[in-house]
Order: sequence, then structure tokens, then C-alpha cells
Amino acid sequence: MPTTDPDKDPITAIEEHCKTIALTFMKIHPAVGRLTDPELQATCLQSLHAMTTELEVIKKHLIMAQHRDDSTAL
Repeated sequence: MPTTDPDKDPITAIEEHCKTIALTFMKIHPAVGRLTDPELQATCLQSLHAMTTELEVIKKHLIMAQHRDDSTAL
């Protein structure tokens, strides 16, 4: 898991942590499929989907921030 380096660009640090979270979600997903309680399985899948969606929102905003930063360097 990436560590938080105070000298690292914050956008890069957040992107690395987002990648770690996404990889963890991918590891969780197969276990959810093995749950025997259909209601619990559905709740877990719904929650994983919602968290993945929110993670993608964060990543999208980071990309937009990078583009803003890159355009000011011109």
C-alpha cells in the first residue's frame, strides 16, 4: 500500500491510493459472490458499486485538476 509522502505531489498520492482501493474492491468482489444470503450479497454488491462510483468521481476530479494545472504552466 502506498504511503503518504509529504514531498509527493498530492494529486499523485491520491491517485495511488485510489488505485489501491480499486484493487481491494476487485479482491472483495469474488467473496461477495460466495455469500449464501442473497439479501446480504445484493447489499454488498450495491455498496461496492456505490463506492466504486464515488472513487471514479474522485479520479475524474483529479484529472480535471491536473489539466487545469497543466494549462497554467503554458
